[in-house]
Amino acid sequence: MSVKEARSSRPGGWLAGVLPTLRLRLAVVFALVALTAAVSASGIAYWINRDAVLTRAQNAALNDFRQAMEDHAGRLPAGYDCGQLRDAAARMADTTQNYQVVLIGGTRAGERCTALAGAGDFTLADVPEALRRAVGERREVDSANPYPYHLYWQRIIRDDDPYLVGGAKLMGDGPTPSGYLLKSLVPERDDLNSLAWSLGIATALALLGAMLLAQAAASTVLRPVRRLGDAARRLGEGKLDTRLRVSGTDELAQLSRTFNETAESLEHRVAELSAREAASRRFVADMSHELRTPLTAISAVTEVLEEEQENLDPMIAPAVQLVVSETRRLGDLVENLMEVTRFDAGTAKLVLDDVDVADQVTACIDARAWLDAVELDADRGLMARLDPRRLDVILANLIGNALKHGGSPVRVSVRTGRSASGADELLVEVADHGPGIPEDVLPHVFDRFYKASASRPRSEGSGLGLSIAMENAMIHGGTITARNGTEPGIGAVFTLRLPRDASELTEESERTEDAGRKARGAGGRSGAGPAGGGPGPGDRPGDGGDGDGSAGTENRDGAPREGGTAPDRPDAGPSQGAGHAGPDGPGPDAGPDPQGGEDGPGRDEREDGEGEGGR
Repeated sequence: MSVKEARSSRPGGWLAGVLPTLRLRLAVVFALVALTAAVSASGIAYWINRDAVLTRAQNAALNDFRQAMEDHAGRLPAGYDCGQLRDAAARMADTTQNYQVVLIGGTRAGERCTALAGAGDFTLADVPEALRRAVGERREVDSANPYPYHLYWQRIIRDDDPYLVGGAKLMGDGPTPSGYLLKSLVPERDDLNSLAWSLGIATALALLGAMLLAQAAASTVLRPVRRLGDAARRLGEGKLDTRLRVSGTDELAQLSRTFNETAESLEHRVAELSAREAASRRFVADMSHELRTPLTAISAVTEVLEEEQENLDPMIAPAVQLVVSETRRLGDLVENLMEVTRFDAGTAKLVLDDVDVADQVTACIDARAWLDAVELDADRGLMARLDPRRLDVILANLIGNALKHGGSPVRVSVRTGRSASGADELLVEVADHGPGIPEDVLPHVFDRFYKASASRPRSEGSGLGLSIAMENAMIHGGTITARNGTEPGIGAVFTLRLPRDASELTEESERTEDAGRKARGAGGRSGAGPAGGGPGPGDRPGDGGDGDGSAGTENRDGAPREGGTAPDRPDAGPSQGAGHAGPDGPGPDAGPDPQGGEDGPGRDEREDGEGEGGR
C-alpha cells in the first residue's frame, strides 16, 4: 500500500485531503454543526406550526359544518322537497368559514335531490369515493361507539391547491340527508410558505453567525499554533535560542512549555556536541602539527638512507625501503588530516584563476608520470574560472585511484554541459578498466577512512583521498558521483561536475563571512581558531606548507614526487587491484626543512592566520 493510500485509509484522512488547512476545517465543522442545528430547529418549528395551523383551520371548518348541519339540515320537515333542501344548503354555505356545500337527500315521493351551494363548482364527483362510503356507512351502536354515523374529513389537492373535504349524515328516523363541504386551504398554505421563508432566512443568518464564530475560534486556536510552527521552523534553521511566550494553563500553553523545554534541551545538547567536535578538530590539527616537526627530521634521514640504499647491506636494504615508504605514507596522512581539519573548520578558501582545463589535466598527469597509463579526451582552449591547485588535487585523487584500484588505461574525458539551473558546468569523467565497485560500496566511496572490507586491509592510501576530492569539489559548488560503467570493459566511472565560473560562489562566501564578522563584533575573526587573530586549525607559527595534497612538489634533487594515490616511483607503473578497496588521498611529501619554516614549492601564503596555502 502506498503512503497516499495509507493516509487516505486512516480515519479523517479524506477530510485532510479535501480541507488542507486547519482553519478551513474548523470553519466547515462549525458551519456543519450550525447548519444541522438550524435546519433541525427550523424543521421542527415548521412541522409544529404547520400542524397547528391546519388543525385549527380544519377544526373550525368541521365544527361549523357540524353545527350548520344540525341547525339547517336537521330542521327540515319529514316530507321535505328539493327546494327546501336547496334552501338549507344555501343557509349552510352562508358562513364565515367560506366553504362550499353539497346536500344529498331523498324526498317522500322517492325523488333524489342534490343541492349545491357556495361560490364554486363543488359537486359530489369531487368527493373521494372512500370518503362517501365512510359517511354513508352505518356502524353498530355500543358502549365504544354511541353514534351510528360520524363526521369524516380528508385533505385533497384540486387544481394544484390544497382543500379540505368533509362529510356527515344526519341521524334520525327514516331517510336523512347527507352533507359534504369543500374548504380551500390556500390561505393556510400561504401562511406556511411565509413561515418557511422566515425559517430559511433564520437558518442562513445562523449559518453566517456560525462562520463568524468559527473564524474567531480558528484565530484564537491557530494563532498559538502558527507561532509554534514559526518557532519550529526557526529551530530547524539552527536558531536554537528560539523560545515561545507562554500564557495560560490550557493545552496549547502546555504544548508551548513542552516546546521550550525541548528547545532548551536541544540547545544544550548541540552546544555540548559542538564543543566536543571543536575539541576533536583541534586535537587532530594539533596532532598533525606536532607530527610535522619530527616527520621533517625523519624524512630527511629517510631520504639520506634512500640515496645510500645501494651501498647498504642487502639484508638491511628491504628494511630501509620499508621505512622510507611508510614515512612517506605517514607524511601523506598527516597532510591529509590537516586538509580535512581545514574543511571541517570552514577555513578552506578558493583562489580562483582562469584555467585551461585540458592543460591542467595534462599537467596533472605529466607531473606524476602517468602519460602512458592515461588516455585524455579534451579540447584545448576550454577555459574555466576555478582554483587550479584544488582542481589538481581532485584530478590526482580520481586518476590515481583509478590507476591503483582499476585497470589501465584510464580514460579521462572533458566536456561542458548545463546544470539543472541552466548554468554552464564542466564535466570531467574518469573511467578505468577494472572490475568496478561493488554496489554496496558505491554509497560509501567518499566516506572518510572507508574500506570495502570490514577487516580494513592495509593499503598504501590514507583513506581520505576521495573524501578530500569531494570536499574540494563542493567548495567550488560542484560534486562528484561514482557509478559502474555500462560499456564492456569499463569498470568504475567517476564524474566531476564543477561550475565553469566559481566567482559567484566566492563572492557569496565573502559576503557571508563579512556578515558573520560584523555579527560577532569588532575584532572577531572567521575560522575555527580562537578570537584575537590567534592560530586556527592548520596554522602554527613556523609552519610553512599547507599539506593539502597539492601535487608536483619536488624532492631535493628536483624530481617530481607522487602523492598517496600514485605509485612510489614514476617508473613503477600503476598497480593492479581486485577492486576499489577505499578512497586514497594524494598529498605532497615535504622535503627536508632545516629552517623549520618552509616546505619548498608548497609554501603557505596565509591571510588573517587562516592556514590556507598559496597556489
